[in-house]
Amino acid sequence: MKLTSTQKDLSTNLSLVAKAVPSRPTHPILANVKLIGDADTQTVSLTAFDLSLGIHSTFSASVATSGQVTLPAKLLNDIISRLPEGEITIETDDGEFLATIASISGNYQIRGMGTDEYPDLPAIGNDRKTYFPIAALFDGLRGTLFATSPDDTKQILTGVHLKVRGGTLEFAATDGHRLAVVESRIAGSGEEESAEENTQPAEIFQVTVPAKALREVERMLGSSESLNASRSDRDSEAKNQICLQQEPGQVVFELEKQRLTSRTLDGQYPNYQQLIPQQFEREVILERKKLVSALERISVLADQKNNLVKFSIDSENQKLFLSVEAADVGSGKESLDSQISGSSIDVAFNVKYLLDGLKCIVGDQLQMQLNGALNPIIFRPLGGFKMTYLVMPVEIRS
Repeated sequence: MKLTSTQKDLSTNLSLVAKAVPSRPTHPILANVKLIGDADTQTVSLTAFDLSLGIHSTFSASVATSGQVTLPAKLLNDIISRLPEGEITIETDDGEFLATIASISGNYQIRGMGTDEYPDLPAIGNDRKTYFPIAALFDGLRGTLFATSPDDTKQILTGVHLKVRGGTLEFAATDGHRLAVVESRIAGSGEEESAEENTQPAEIFQVTVPAKALREVERMLGSSESLNASRSDRDSEAKNQICLQQEPGQVVFELEKQRLTSRTLDGQYPNYQQLIPQQFEREVILERKKLVSALERISVLADQKNNLVKFSIDSENQKLFLSVEAADVGSGKESLDSQISGSSIDVAFNVKYLLDGLKCIVGDQLQMQLNGALNPIIFRPLGGFKMTYLVMPVEIRS
């Protein structure tokens, strides 16, 4: 095999697939990345798989001789990422797994292994495909991933729950202290694709996918040139869409040049909709960016004690006061102009939980809805982005 690629293309794609290389492989070959050069298509493909998460990426290159090999992923990535910009040539001899890497700065040799024992990425056993605008999936993941639980004892909460209902794609994540729900309209995308063989309109299904896998999907989408195109023109062109296939236990996300496969999480996801109050006694409308900035300033003191910040809603003066009292350290107070409906009240929050969600909400104006000081409190943007962020307040002790 002999191929020539730019350092940028090789490094970018290696960094992407390397996220699927296990830190403690159960078999030596899983510590490697599979590299295939195809002279017919003039492409190079890279694959990594930890038996749960698999990533495959293809890019254009000059391939003189076809071939395939597996090479140590970390070592290869460390070398390629440090080489200067320009062309890189990778060459292996027939029957040997010694790869020579040549650049303008010098040569390196890495010993690899054959590809016979490298496991194939799982394939979905049905032809059902659902298509989403890239921007819809990216925005939904950005608005929910932060709320997943890091606690492996509750496996189902370590993922994001995806649900398609008619023309709506719904994302939900909760760690038991907060809940983030995002809805994206996708009507039209699946229907336009349904004229093609083996595709069909988006239909009702639901699946819970590990946060680790979805963070890589988010990273793939964020680096995709089609993200902005999808955001401005959510048409049915394949380059602006991502394909999802799923069956019990497995899900696949496929872009034009990348493919990610992941196991799904078993179990019944909580009925989160019943947690969201439908009626509220109080409402506060204010500027989101000003609230985030004030919270970031006052959180410096909140971190010194217990991460708590108190919201004092002053209905008479139409003001929201933020305050922190850190014993033996100091105190802080901020005020924000607000539109307040309902009576005055004091509530307290974990400032980290609050900031995590408010930073992910898209929009200038923010709506805060609440009942009592210990009831769930809802934050929503006023505008097009449909996100609901529920936070449980903390009891204020005098």
